[in-house]
Amino acid sequence: MTTDPRSGAVSARAACRVDCAGGTLDIWPIGLLHPGARTVAFAIDVEARVRLSRRDAGYRVTQAGAAVEAADLGELSRHPDGALAGLVLAELAVPPVDVELASDSPRGGGLGASSAMAVALIAAAETFVGRPASASHTWASLARDVEARLMGLPTGTQDHHAAVLGGALEMVHRAGGSEVRRLEVDLEALGDTLLVVYTGASHFSAANNWQVLRRRLDGDADIVRLFDGIAAAAGEAACALTAGDLPRLGAVMSGEWSLRRRLAPEVSTPGIEDLLAAAAAAGAWGGKACGAGGGGCVAVLAPPARREAVAAALTAAGGRLLAARPTAAPLSVATTD
Repeated sequence: MTTDPRSGAVSARAACRVDCAGGTLDIWPIGLLHPGARTVAFAIDVEARVRLSRRDAGYRVTQAGAAVEAADLGELSRHPDGALAGLVLAELAVPPVDVELASDSPRGGGLGASSAMAVALIAAAETFVGRPASASHTWASLARDVEARLMGLPTGTQDHHAAVLGGALEMVHRAGGSEVRRLEVDLEALGDTLLVVYTGASHFSAANNWQVLRRRLDGDADIVRLFDGIAAAAGEAACALTAGDLPRLGAVMSGEWSLRRRLAPEVSTPGIEDLLAAAAAAGAWGGKACGAGGGGCVAVLAPPARREAVAAALTAAGGRLLAARPTAAPLSVATTD
């Protein structure tokens, strides 16, 4: 469906994600350096939402009660709170527009919210200017590249694919491009074991990732061994998910974290470790920090019978529980008159 940019409005919504194992391997070319490497994640119903509506002149971006106004897209792209929207709108030559942004994720939560927002912006902007919808891999690639331009650093694609496709995904990193596979998973059963908790501290994943990437590209032997282990854990995570073996998945997530936290001193924090220790003591199967760590959210899997006790322990340890369940819902776009 298309719309005339001179009238109407376009809305889009996209899901955030929880990464089970293999993060950072989705940043080119790291996954290629570890044959068979993959990244495993699933979408959650923590959403990023976008609404575009016609404006006679200039651009305005509003989010969380704050507004940024600019005469043109160059000015918007230079404003810290308007840069993502400005870059996306410039890429697609969007005429003057009001942009309303909303996210269920805490800022810097490590759930891929900025990537989900970028995907939703691109899809909404395409429809707003009357372009046919791009293929899912095009949305993901363009969102990745816009974010890399925004941050001045390389970024991966797991967040974007989860936002576009929903469900549980395995990204196998091959020469010529990653192959994205949907895993057949009982998302309801997975949701009955999942707890996502915010540490209270924001993180900046790109900075952590860049430090680690440089060491891997330099051939640091310790980093190479750690990524070998992370790649192996991701393969185990995919098997556990498809088998419905959630206790094993929890253990794999903990094992992956035990490797990931050694990639750089900034990856783990006392707050993250306190939450993971509290969850384990209360009977959780396992868990890890989401994204590149350094703050943000922690994802934990626990037996359904112990879920309330684990939730109480996480709260007592200073975490803020989020309402988050796995979702199969893909990116959606809607138009209104």
